[in-house]
Amino acid sequence: MAEEATRRVVSEIPMLKTNAGPPDWELWLQRLKKEYQSLIRYVENNKNADNDWFRLESNKEGTRWFGKCWYIHDLLKYEFDIEFDIPITYPTTAPEIAVPELDGKTAKMYRGGKICLMDHFKPLWARNVPKFGLAHLMALGLGPWLAVEIPDLIQKGVIQHKEKCNQ
Repeated sequence: MAEEATRRVVSEIPMLKTNAGPPDWELWLQRLKKEYQSLIRYVENNKNADNDWFRLESNKEGTRWFGKCWYIHDLLKYEFDIEFDIPITYPTTAPEIAVPELDGKTAKMYRGGKICLMDHFKPLWARNVPKFGLAHLMALGLGPWLAVEIPDLIQKGVIQHKEKCNQ
């Protein structure tokens, strides 16, 4: 059932065609425009499904991305900063998303708070170059990672809701 829901969500994210990264400046600008359109569509679809869970923005060149993501657990909202750079070999290489405040709190993370996407997401990305973009990274990378890791970290007491910490 979850797999079917994931397929439906992904099928509603526009696929990309331009195979270019930042070094190919003119083509990168074309791709970047489509990346934004894809992200906007994904966020709109999420809002319509009452599943709004992140905000992203980038620098002017579209090479550095940052924002917030959140996860609702037991009716409490856990919010985290996120960041990533577009690799020079993008889109062949997927970006590595970092959640800095969770650095060192789970084994499924690398130094600097970069989340581990090697086993499940990276092979999927590789099979879908250049069609996958940043919206796919969020939907198939960060989203599932949060859904697995955040409840586990809460249950283990590794992270606590900010309101509980202030009491």
